[in-house]
Amino acid sequence: MGMLKEFKDFAVKGNVMDMAIGIIIGGAFTPIVKSMVDDIIMPPIGMLLGGVDFSEYKLVIQEASVAADGTEVAAVAINYGNFINICITFVIIAFAVFMLVKGMNRLRREEEAAPAAPTTKDCPHCLMSIPIAATKCGHCTSPV
Repeated sequence: MGMLKEFKDFAVKGNVMDMAIGIIIGGAFTPIVKSMVDDIIMPPIGMLLGGVDFSEYKLVIQEASVAADGTEVAAVAINYGNFINICITFVIIAFAVFMLVKGMNRLRREEEAAPAAPTTKDCPHCLMSIPIAATKCGHCTSPV
């Protein structure tokens, strides 16, 4: 029973649940960013570079052909244009996560409570701790 309780404590801790929610949101966020890169960001960049569409860039290793028995053999290619698009997508996601974490850290700093006002002070004569409102040290009886 100890291991089951230990697992339950681990599984329902806030950090594990936060991580699970983050993974789910990240999975939902990825197609949005991919669409933004493919449909909004890359077309103007391609236009600025002379009508380039990165997704069509590839290095063909073997052309498509028809085998002797009539079956079609697909082309073999390295699609480095898709890789460029994915790298741009990664940079955008990383920047979005950075901005999110930066905002969360700012909120967290604002939420931190100010330190409590001191309730004691040190006696200048005997250096013992006495209440702030004290006018005479309770240890050495000197006026403060």
